[in-house]
Amino acid sequence: MTTLAAGPRRSTHAPAHGLSFTRLLRGEAIKILTLRSTWWSLGVTAALSVGISLLIAVATSDTDGSMAPTNVILAPTQFTMLVAGILGAIVVTGEYSTGMIRSTLTAEPRRGAVLLAKAIVVAVTMMVTTVVIYAVAMAFTAPLTTAGIDWASPADSIVPLGWGVVSMACFTLMGVGFGFLLRSGAAAIAVTVGVLFVLPIVLSLFAIAGPNWMWVVEAGRYLPVDAAGALTRPGARDLLEPALTLAGWVVGPLALGWIALRTRDA
Repeated sequence: MTTLAAGPRRSTHAPAHGLSFTRLLRGEAIKILTLRSTWWSLGVTAALSVGISLLIAVATSDTDGSMAPTNVILAPTQFTMLVAGILGAIVVTGEYSTGMIRSTLTAEPRRGAVLLAKAIVVAVTMMVTTVVIYAVAMAFTAPLTTAGIDWASPADSIVPLGWGVVSMACFTLMGVGFGFLLRSGAAAIAVTVGVLFVLPIVLSLFAIAGPNWMWVVEAGRYLPVDAAGALTRPGARDLLEPALTLAGWVVGPLALGWIALRTRDA
């Protein structure tokens, strides 16, 4: 009886080593940039940034121009930071709600690589968008400001603007970390908004409680919003402490998200 030799069987599983990191980055970029929620979030960020900067420029055009031109561009960050954080959260939780995360982790078993690739793509997307927004805002507001940005003084121009770009990426990465940690879109958004918006207001209310509670108000300096504000202040010199604070608020959620991703089933 003749027996036909069986040919090599093709595995239906991804290789144990996973995809190359370049392919993983490309795949994450395709997923993120083809989501309508991504473009809606970036569009809202652009509209808020340019619109608020323009309103501030118009409001101060009839005054002595006491607000620095750089601050006119950076002022909308206190609002757009929420959109950035929410974008980071929904990019992750959207995959859990649709079940796509299972396909992602099947193609790439190295869960840390998945988190890193998604974080890089989201951060770069937000940074590029912020640079474009700043350029458009400067073009729109320049005719309305009494004095232009002093590019000859980096501490009053390129440094705070650069930190503004970094801060927006950091807010987005916080959302990514909370997304992996909580997996629920509503929960991740609630925590992100709570940390970025609600918590600073709550701590500032302790100022009316008297001097014995001023330590609570001072603790607000270590929140991500206050750290970003210190970094983007024109002429600021002592940048190490706020930079480390902002970095801690990025590393912390991402590390917790990585632990949750590795220890829980998709």
